[in-house]
Amino acid sequence: MNRIAQRFETLQENKQAAFIPFITGGDPTLPVSEDIAVALGDVGADVIEYGVPFTDPVGDGPVIQEASLRALQHGVTLRSILGSVERIRKRSDVPLLLFTYYNPIFVYGEAAFARDAAAAGVDGVLCVDLPPDNAQEYRDAMRTHGVSTVFLAAPTSTDERLARIGAACDTFVYYISRLGVTGERAALTRNLHAAVDRVRTCTGKPVAVGFGISTPEQARQVAAIAEGVVVGSAIVRVIAEANGAPDTSQRAAAFAATLANAINPDISHQVSS
Repeated sequence: MNRIAQRFETLQENKQAAFIPFITGGDPTLPVSEDIAVALGDVGADVIEYGVPFTDPVGDGPVIQEASLRALQHGVTLRSILGSVERIRKRSDVPLLLFTYYNPIFVYGEAAFARDAAAAGVDGVLCVDLPPDNAQEYRDAMRTHGVSTVFLAAPTSTDERLARIGAACDTFVYYISRLGVTGERAALTRNLHAAVDRVRTCTGKPVAVGFGISTPEQARQVAAIAEGVVVGSAIVRVIAEANGAPDTSQRAAAFAATLANAINPDISHQVSS
């Protein structure tokens, strides 16, 4: 069974929510990103979204856009991200979900990408600008190699569309809690509980909620109503503020531990020295 599916199955049996942190691969460098990924797994990350830098990340807010730009300036590509995943996999069994736009996959070639992603140790791919309606060949290629596909659901998605999204997702549905781009927010969206219930009912899949979750208290609230909690910009900001310092991975892990403790308080998450 795919590592992401295994992790969600175990968490659901234990009535726990998945902690899903996002980082941009290659920011500040690929070796540091790899250290951060390993450290996040050590402090309780259930699945890590590993962002593929892209030149036009229209769905991302300024914090992640800037991280993507820094990585691109260092020459990071989809191919080098796969090499990075291969190195992470030698150090950690944490499930890895690539977060990418479709253009890099198209240029790489869907079949070749699915093959190489699986060989590197990628467990799933969230292609943010590829709607499931146009993704049959992509999904077939991924499933041939045991790579899970994840698609986005939005507050504007109709019940009929949610059903199609659910059918296209192998493990869980990523629900965008608010329209717009990624980024930290002072408060959660109103009526989030009812929205998550509707998505879960219509898709028939576990629901992970992202966009705007940035504090331990917000993470705790979302964990009470959803099967997964995605935190991106807040973690990427900590990495950016570290500015490549030797303790960058420790700083990211320390903040992530506060989120993990809020999501699953019955498990101790500590940063190793």
